[in-house]
Amino acid sequence: MPHAGGGATGHAAMQRQWRKRWRLSSVGAAVARITEGFLERAGFDKGPWFTVLFACGIGAWFAVPTVSGWIGVLAVCAVSAATGVLLMRRTSYAQTGMVVAVASLAIMGGMGIVWARSATVGSPAIAYPQVRTLDARILERDEQPARDRVRLVLATRLTDGDAVRAAKVRVNVPSEKDAAGLQEGARVRMKARLMPPAGPILPGAYDFARAAWFQSLAATGTLIGEIELIEPTSGQSRIARAQRFLSAHVRSKIDGSPGSIAAALASGDRGAISDVDEDAMRDSGLTHLLSISGLHVSALIGAAYLLSIKLLALFPAIALRVRLPLVAAAIAALAGIGYTLLTGAEVPTVRSCVGAMLVLVALVIGREPLSMRMVALAAFFVLLIWPESLVGPSFQMSFAAVTAIIALHRSGPVARFLAPRAEPAWQRTARRVAMLFVTGLVIEFALMPIVLFHFHRAGVYGAFANVIAIPLVTFVTMPLLALALILDLIGLGWLVWWGVDASLAGLIGLAHGVAAQPGAVKMIPQMTLGAVLTICAGLLWLALWQGKARLWGFLPITFGAVATAATPLPDILITRDGRHVGFIGEDERLLVLREGRGGYAQENLRELAGAEAGVVPLTQWPGARCNPDFCALTLNPGKASTHVLMSRGQDYVEERELAAACAASHVVISDRWLPRSCRPKWLKADRRYLEESGGLALYLNDRRIKAVADSQGAHGW
Repeated sequence: MPHAGGGATGHAAMQRQWRKRWRLSSVGAAVARITEGFLERAGFDKGPWFTVLFACGIGAWFAVPTVSGWIGVLAVCAVSAATGVLLMRRTSYAQTGMVVAVASLAIMGGMGIVWARSATVGSPAIAYPQVRTLDARILERDEQPARDRVRLVLATRLTDGDAVRAAKVRVNVPSEKDAAGLQEGARVRMKARLMPPAGPILPGAYDFARAAWFQSLAATGTLIGEIELIEPTSGQSRIARAQRFLSAHVRSKIDGSPGSIAAALASGDRGAISDVDEDAMRDSGLTHLLSISGLHVSALIGAAYLLSIKLLALFPAIALRVRLPLVAAAIAALAGIGYTLLTGAEVPTVRSCVGAMLVLVALVIGREPLSMRMVALAAFFVLLIWPESLVGPSFQMSFAAVTAIIALHRSGPVARFLAPRAEPAWQRTARRVAMLFVTGLVIEFALMPIVLFHFHRAGVYGAFANVIAIPLVTFVTMPLLALALILDLIGLGWLVWWGVDASLAGLIGLAHGVAAQPGAVKMIPQMTLGAVLTICAGLLWLALWQGKARLWGFLPITFGAVATAATPLPDILITRDGRHVGFIGEDERLLVLREGRGGYAQENLRELAGAEAGVVPLTQWPGARCNPDFCALTLNPGKASTHVLMSRGQDYVEERELAAACAASHVVISDRWLPRSCRPKWLKADRRYLEESGGLALYLNDRRIKAVADSQGAHGW
């Protein structure tokens, strides 16, 4: 009897276990059916999402600070991919398993490719500032007449202790010390003051050290004395020679600012554009016109395609024997590749050229030329070759703009608005102009979080300015510039150069006029990485899904915008050298320690503080007490006052007096090493401390410190 009872109990337990498994299996199958149904209704396209996840893997490598963290992410993805493969063996989970496996492998691939590139191209920076005599070969030469200098990239050898290593350094040479023989391939000897590539001057500022790492730069510096030419170049690059000749030729035909911008459009040489014009173009939302990218490459390739197919169609012997779209696409491709090489083959230009090549291929085979798959394939190609470009504003802004344009024109309302209909020409033109303006607004909306995150400022009237500027450059300036260069071959270019000059003068006038308008620039201080990623995730959701499902993208966009608005401002900003200090919240303007323009450091303080009203030195602030050696200021951000003491001079200060002043202060800031007897109540940010922490942002209410060093991690730079 006990045996029989035990058998019955065991049988019942097995039935319950199988019933539970059946329920779990049913739930899993139901979830899989719901997921697959949603993917089908929302127009799920694996290609774009694969590129997005590949980019997520690259981004994770930059965001995770330690090697153990990178290995952990790869391990989790490997387990997830294996789980997806197992799910694919069951019919009810096949689609879900494939999505899980492919997504995991894409993330692993992205992290692996950027890790491998960092390990292969990165060059350790020199340990400290130093003066060296360099025996070097010139690798690159960048002429910058607007800044009265020439920038040389050199291959040399540096001594690091007992070891000697090959290194690449960049040296600025004043224009008056330039010589004709200083070309690529020449061997030179010079004395230079070298510095390690600098990290962010403040938390959230531009990280030049990261960019230098992927450019293999071990140091940057300036020339001391003269340059000795030891061995002239055996043969300058034909492309480099053609680029410089073309730039100089254009500037010889057009004077001033229009000539410098014309040279940039023709050859990619932006060195002659003044800072004033650069700032105006940036604040008016037109700076993208100065960089050889999608607009210029597309205009050239489109013109070459249309011109060649029309000319070839005039010859029946050719038109009846060959496929004209194929021949025209080949001619346009050669024109685009040549233009890309001539303008320096920078990453934005190569990216645009790749996208244009894909469009030409689609035209030849009869496929839709402008699609998300095309954009995703171009982005994947760029990330595969230059994975570090993901974290740069150029890549993000270019692909965000193109994705926004395609998503907008794929939407139902826009397709119906642009559908052909019987209407007068003026109505059709008005419809196109209105669509151009709407497209500009959508692009501004898509680019706004990226621009604010990287530059902390954005041109508010960019959509209005681009309605005029883009057609002007695309349909007037670029064709006239090309025609003038062609006519110069027979000495008739003067007939057209005046038109190029006039159109670019109009562009520059438009930029300065828009930038000068009240409220033309909006500054947002310290947009957090989490907020911008949340907003960008929502924008991607809007762009890549179809139907009502895409509306869910507004949820993360709203959440990110609210988080940005709620992000508290730091009370004090301190640069990495301790020389520049900014105080936020005491006035609409930014209070700064040192008078004068302050250059790069003070501009970063203004942008990260969001100080649109300008700056005021502490010596002119009624609440500050300053003498030639120190400034003292009492802040009241919350319930308790905070006393801040800052050094200004380099003269000797009696230690006992300094110790007493430190003891009465909560925060002491100095660009010098302070003695141990200086013990403030909370923080002593002297040179010793700042060399380890980098720039600082202080939040006084909760006594929180945000340092540049906190975000560096185990990356090589």
